[in-house]
Amino acid sequence: MGRTRLVFSGSGGQGVITAAIVLAEAAVLHEGLIAVQTQAYGAAARGSATRADVIISDSPINYPMVVQPNIVVCLTQESYNLYAPIIRPGGLLLTDPRYVHTERKVDAVQREVAMHAAVMEKIGATVVYNICMLGTLLGLNPLVRVESILSVLEARMPKRFLEMNREALLLGQSLVAS
Repeated sequence: MGRTRLVFSGSGGQGVITAAIVLAEAAVLHEGLIAVQTQAYGAAARGSATRADVIISDSPINYPMVVQPNIVVCLTQESYNLYAPIIRPGGLLLTDPRYVHTERKVDAVQREVAMHAAVMEKIGATVVYNICMLGTLLGLNPLVRVESILSVLEARMPKRFLEMNREALLLGQSLVAS
């Protein structure tokens, strides 16, 4: 596998930190990989800038911060403006056109996927937007198995929300299925 460095970015309330934690836990607890997850967010609980870094590796990780990510997920225009320029050449940049107007200035594969629209159409609840994003990411780059994410969700979620999150994860994958 090597090493994959990810930056999840958006605003408070979009669930980017939760998505990063779920991914890191899935890698460690169910895939036998090494992972670290760090986060930074503004003073306001909702609406302020949010960033969560994840490094997944099959060898020891010596530094927990992501400087030049292989994958950047931007769920707001502000986060796109801040973090798109730091992506490694040839990396993957994932955005949602509802929130981000992309410019073709980065040396990366840019994927604009209407995740929010799909969640609202198929599920009708924005609370699972982050899990749909995680499914989309795994559809583009299978860092961990879907079953591993589902196992983490089962351990973390109240049972009444589990099916909705499962549906969102699979919906995200289907948005980029070839």
